[in-house]
Amino acid sequence: MRQSLTQLERAFIEQTEAQEDSASELQRDVELRSRRRELERTNRQGRVRFWALVVVLVAVAVGTAIGMFELLLWVMS
Repeated sequence: MRQSLTQLERAFIEQTEAQEDSASELQRDVELRSRRRELERTNRQGRVRFWALVVVLVAVAVGTAIGMFELLLWVMS
């Protein structure tokens, strides 16, 4: 009887430790997935901002060039 009670206690402790390990591993996986999603979102936002900046700079350059030539045409005529 005493031996079976000791075996039950050991089995319970082992099961509890296994559940704790499983829970900590699951938590670590959740944190990794969350961090990966956050990095992907940050990267995507960075790409969008970069291309928006490129478009704005090209538009300003084109607008400035057209404006300068129009002004030059107006002054020369």
